[in-house]
Amino acid sequence: MPLEVRDPVVNVKPARLTASRSGHNHNPRNCEVKPKKKGEMANKISSNFSDLIQRVAASCLLHPLAAGRQESGNNVAGNGEVECEYETDECEELSEEEEEMREKGGRVNGNWDFNIKSGMAVPMERVMEMEMLMNEVFDSVSAMKRAYGSLQEAHCPWDPERLRVADVAVVGELRRLAFLRERFRRCVSVGSDGGRRRGVGGDGVGMLREVVAPYEAAVEDLKKEVKAREVEVENLKEKLRSVTSLSSDVSGKKGRSQSRRKVSCSLGAQVAAAPAPELFELTMSQVKRTSKSFTSLLLTFMRAAHWDIAAAVRSIEAATTTTDNFTPSTTTITSTIASHHAKYALESYISRKVFQGFDHETFYMDGSLSSLLNPDQFRRDCFAQYRDMKAMDPIELLGILPTCHFGKFCSKKYLEIVHPKMEESLFGNLEQRQQVLTGSHPRSEFYGEFLGLTKAIWLLHLLAFSLDPAPSQFEASRGAEFHPQYMESVVKFSSGRIPAGHIVGFPVSPGFKLGNRSVIKASVYLFPRA
Repeated sequence: MPLEVRDPVVNVKPARLTASRSGHNHNPRNCEVKPKKKGEMANKISSNFSDLIQRVAASCLLHPLAAGRQESGNNVAGNGEVECEYETDECEELSEEEEEMREKGGRVNGNWDFNIKSGMAVPMERVMEMEMLMNEVFDSVSAMKRAYGSLQEAHCPWDPERLRVADVAVVGELRRLAFLRERFRRCVSVGSDGGRRRGVGGDGVGMLREVVAPYEAAVEDLKKEVKAREVEVENLKEKLRSVTSLSSDVSGKKGRSQSRRKVSCSLGAQVAAAPAPELFELTMSQVKRTSKSFTSLLLTFMRAAHWDIAAAVRSIEAATTTTDNFTPSTTTITSTIASHHAKYALESYISRKVFQGFDHETFYMDGSLSSLLNPDQFRRDCFAQYRDMKAMDPIELLGILPTCHFGKFCSKKYLEIVHPKMEESLFGNLEQRQQVLTGSHPRSEFYGEFLGLTKAIWLLHLLAFSLDPAPSQFEASRGAEFHPQYMESVVKFSSGRIPAGHIVGFPVSPGFKLGNRSVIKASVYLFPRA
């Protein structure tokens, strides 16, 4: 039976009320109603009724409605009835409201939701806040999806500015999601059982974490950048050591004086500081080395394809003779070269092709006149390109920028050196030529060796136009007298000296006069005067 509610105006008799609580599955408690005086009851009437409602709401917030104190089993009567002792009429009012909330399991006064499982009244503001939070989460996920789509589209075709903007948008949405996650954690912490008391501390920790998170992310990014810089510094140190060692080796081979070796070593250590004639000499020696390597590989392919090397040399000689207008003893020269030193004739042919147009700032690929209009700025730009490109792998560079000036230079020289019939005979098809014509660069052994030669020529060209005064190029002509101060023979004689009566059969590589009055000798092939 329901609890009996007494009017506060009527005098309460000192009696006990009994209430049947058999319909509930929690343990009852005894509440004893104490007698009250009439004056005290009158004072209760004079109090504001709204104050009573306020205290009821505060009690609901501080004490879960489903929580009931368990007393000992001795208070349970045999017939299932329990005795309840109420100290005040307010306690009776609260019990009735508790019963109504349990029966409804729904809204209370329009501002609270009652959770039957936890026995807690959840404010409507909390529910609305969670709904708004989930809407923001879905909006943020959709925005991040759109930003990530823009990030992918910016890769092809490559658009650095659009890529940067999309990257910033993706990072911003990720940080927004992290912020929403912290808000959700705070809401769950505040709304959990007994979490209102812990909510103050949890909210403070969440806010602190929210403020610190961007700075922690920035610190991690800076740490990664520092590690990348350290790796880059180590790589540069290693390259510097290799350049220093190379310069000292070259100077030792040439038999220079001790002071000249010191200058060369110090120049190798300061290779990125300023252009110098000694650096040009070092680069020219690299050109000769790569030219010999590519010539040897080409000769190997020709022999593997069962070429007639003598016929190939005769065709090269015929082209050279027509160019130089030199007619005497052509047959004798050709037979001598074919039987002994065909590789020099082939190297001469390659050198003549790659050095063609060396005196122009763009190898005559366009009509630029920057070196004449603004020579100082052009020299600085050339040396800056030299420093940037020296440590680069040409294959990787052309994989990223296939149509840059260096890429166009490589394509032009390949098409000039390798004739279509030659390529088809060597490789059985014209696949590499087709790739070059479409602006691509093959990743084959042959083309990789060719890129090593073209890179060395390109670096030498950049150095030539960065020096002031610029080096002057010269070349020995066929049939000319041998001059040891300007020429060197590619064939080594047993006596160590050039026999008398030898003349230039054909030039192999050009020579240069430098601004410090030093001379890089031209390589020539000698044969006896007929």
